[in-house]
Amino acid sequence: MSKTAVVLFNLGGPDRREAVQPFLFNLFFDPAIIRLPLPLRWLLAKVISKKRAPLAEEIYQEMGGGSPLLPNTEAQAAALTKVLRERGLGDVQVFIAMRYWRPRASETARQVAAFAPDQVILLPLYPQYSTTTSASSLKEWESEARVAGLTAPSRSVCCYPQDAGFVEATVVRLREALREAGQDKPPRVLFSAHGLPRKIVDQGDPYQWQVEQSVAAVVRRLGEVNLDYQICYQSRVGPLEWIGPPTDEEIEKAAREGRTIVVVPIAFVSEHSETLVELDIEYRKLAENAGAAGYLRVPTVMADAPFIEGLAELVVAAAGGERAICSQAGDRICPAEWRGCPQTAGA
Repeated sequence: MSKTAVVLFNLGGPDRREAVQPFLFNLFFDPAIIRLPLPLRWLLAKVISKKRAPLAEEIYQEMGGGSPLLPNTEAQAAALTKVLRERGLGDVQVFIAMRYWRPRASETARQVAAFAPDQVILLPLYPQYSTTTSASSLKEWESEARVAGLTAPSRSVCCYPQDAGFVEATVVRLREALREAGQDKPPRVLFSAHGLPRKIVDQGDPYQWQVEQSVAAVVRRLGEVNLDYQICYQSRVGPLEWIGPPTDEEIEKAAREGRTIVVVPIAFVSEHSETLVELDIEYRKLAENAGAAGYLRVPTVMADAPFIEGLAELVVAAAGGERAICSQAGDRICPAEWRGCPQTAGA
């Protein structure tokens, strides 16, 4: 019986207060995040992580002292394992590799090597590809896999912004929120994604384009006539110009109009600080203070059946294909101008 290892990639999060500053250092030391040479990047990561740690510690204290991202990802891994085994993929085991906190790629690569798989499927839990997320995780994995002596052939799923399972799970959650919002006055639906500095997108990163494709697919599947919605971006950090419009400004705008606000975290598939604190606490307070008629936040897709079924289909397709890097469609889905796409010739 063939053995398949599936590696799920996610951001990671500190599991205790003492982990907050080293987690932040790992984040800002990533050359995909701060694009400066050494030792400048190391020095800047040290300064930023020390400065931001006290505020970040307060944020994680709101969640019980640590991030729930790992247990959430473990639940997704367990659900995916069950579906893949039911589909007859053989002896399959799902592993987790976090980019900035434990378990890191180095630890997971050793575990995968010990499993001795016949093939490895690499699956970032980022539906939309970015050089700052999926690419960073896959690059680190490639290096650590070599160190671990992992020689089994691997295939990467680079993106799935319009995957039917992801879209369906999002639509089911959104419909529930719209029913709760009522129909007295049409709510304003804000599809919120994590932002990026404008210069990264200008350099060809396809993330923003893929976010737009995700929203378009959700709106089509939802089928609501004249849905009042806006794509916006949260979690801006630093002085650079970021893509927009900013989520907080769109919340204030809708609130001043007396609208009920429905926020959909379109680029997150599990709960963590950006949803549980930024959206649920900070932005809710912002909406209430600005006069919103109501504020509803759609839960992330987590381990919802359609989403997990969609992930399983992506894994099966990658395992049965011949491409080293595949999108939800197999080949490239990004228009030519997005040269940061991993399927760009020579990339």
